[in-house]
Amino acid sequence: MRVGCPKEIKNHEYRVGLTSGSVREYVAHGHEVLVEAGAGAGIGADDNAYRSAGATIAKTAGDVFAKSDMIVKVKEPQPGEWVQLREGQLLYTYLHLAPDPDQTRGLVDSGVTAIAYETVTDERGGLPLLAPMSEVAGRLAIQAGATALQRANGGRGVLLGGVPGVLPGRVAIIGGGVVGLNAAKMAVGLGADVTILDRSIPRLRQLDDIFNGRVHTRYSTVEALEEECFAADVVVGAVLIPGAAAPKLVTREMLSGMKKGSVLVDVAIDQGGCFETSHPTTHSDPTYEVDGIIHYCVANMPGAVPVTSAHALNNATLHYGLQLADKGLKALADDQNLRNGLNVHRGRITNRAVAEALGYELTEPRAAVAA
Repeated sequence: MRVGCPKEIKNHEYRVGLTSGSVREYVAHGHEVLVEAGAGAGIGADDNAYRSAGATIAKTAGDVFAKSDMIVKVKEPQPGEWVQLREGQLLYTYLHLAPDPDQTRGLVDSGVTAIAYETVTDERGGLPLLAPMSEVAGRLAIQAGATALQRANGGRGVLLGGVPGVLPGRVAIIGGGVVGLNAAKMAVGLGADVTILDRSIPRLRQLDDIFNGRVHTRYSTVEALEEECFAADVVVGAVLIPGAAAPKLVTREMLSGMKKGSVLVDVAIDQGGCFETSHPTTHSDPTYEVDGIIHYCVANMPGAVPVTSAHALNNATLHYGLQLADKGLKALADDQNLRNGLNVHRGRITNRAVAEALGYELTEPRAAVAA
């Protein structure tokens, strides 16, 4: 199979779908790899590194899309990219389709077979291709929140860790999954007063054991959310429903009860965001203010640290990518966990959450692949 890796074109996206190490693995499996010139520049990998790994360097993204059987990316295809996809081609990347009807229609019309990193599962029901970027985003959320909290950036002017004689800042984390856990680790490390809200009692018990009393855990109700948001200096939205649009847990009305200059960091923005007042921002213009509350809603947070995140992502995606390259559609038929990643196949939606969110008829993935 010919595997193609174009350069990412989303605003301030420096990650790359294939590192040179991953290219070597594909080549070792007998595949051709076509990499767009400059695709690895954001992680310090020049074209010679890819040539040494066995790749052919393509002058343009158009060459990569036209000549490849499978496209490996990081972020969802942009409008200029999805029009270059075609029936019979595999697309392997993050998609986040539920809040993105335009991209969904573009992929449906292209006829491509699109596998979304964020809905591939493992034997325990986890999301192994989403987890490494959730780890990165969770840790970055606290850095971003602490920076936005500075007075020169529009924030309250609070140091999250405090100093002797002055109380630390308060951080509320909504969601105790991978993002929430990693955000809490960073916030605790800075010395902040941290509360994690979740609706899973077993998960709250786990978190209590992990932090050994260094964080507060609280069952998430409307009342609890209000109380914690009103008291917090930084609120991190870390809620995920796999494949589906994120629920709007913090309403605009609630902003009036929050401290002026406090910060909302919406890590769920790829799935539409979990704050009613959220809309996607970029690394070049990351924040905006609504009713005196600073919002940080960058839709590709891990792109800020591409060396760390690209290698972490490739570590997770390589195994399944090799299955797809080795076996094509048969890989989807043989592996239910990989098949769970199938979101679009030859003009049909094959993910239930996406179909329900956007009003498409669902085609079951197993039936789609068999057909």
